[in-house]
Amino acid sequence: MILYFMRHGIAVNRDEKGKPPDDRERALTPKGIKRMHKAAKGLLTLSLPLDRILTSPFVRARQTAKIVAETLHMEDRLAEIQELGPDRSVQDLLSGLAAHSGDKHILLVGHEPLLSSTVSFLLSGSAGAEIRLKKGGLCCLEVDRLPPKQSAVLHWALTPKQLRQMAR
Repeated sequence: MILYFMRHGIAVNRDEKGKPPDDRERALTPKGIKRMHKAAKGLLTLSLPLDRILTSPFVRARQTAKIVAETLHMEDRLAEIQELGPDRSVQDLLSGLAAHSGDKHILLVGHEPLLSSTVSFLLSGSAGAEIRLKKGGLCCLEVDRLPPKQSAVLHWALTPKQLRQMAR
């Protein structure tokens, strides 16, 4: 199984005036939307054989996933799962992914530190490795199964800037 981890795009700051009082409602900024459209076009050049796009229920992640799904013409394969929320644990996420074990290539759109902790856990067996995904960044791991029996293999990681440059 190939798992692609993508952090949501640039969102409204928590302390910005006029921002929604609930963190769940923070949206992408106009700059975040523009950059995610370009990054999604870069993602398109990779011709990834995605079976499913799963997203956090939080607005900024849903917006990011929708931009990617529309660019890849995969709106019908986009789904929300609660286990991708920033308040969830690595074990919650892995349990939630078990329902999608029939899919071989899954893009996960979510938040820090959950995504990096999950990548760390899958690679090393603990969530302690210093891994950080930038907003709009993407990495690709191969796991033997879910839940995994062996350590995952990191195939590649791309910064958001690299994804945007691929769109040119």
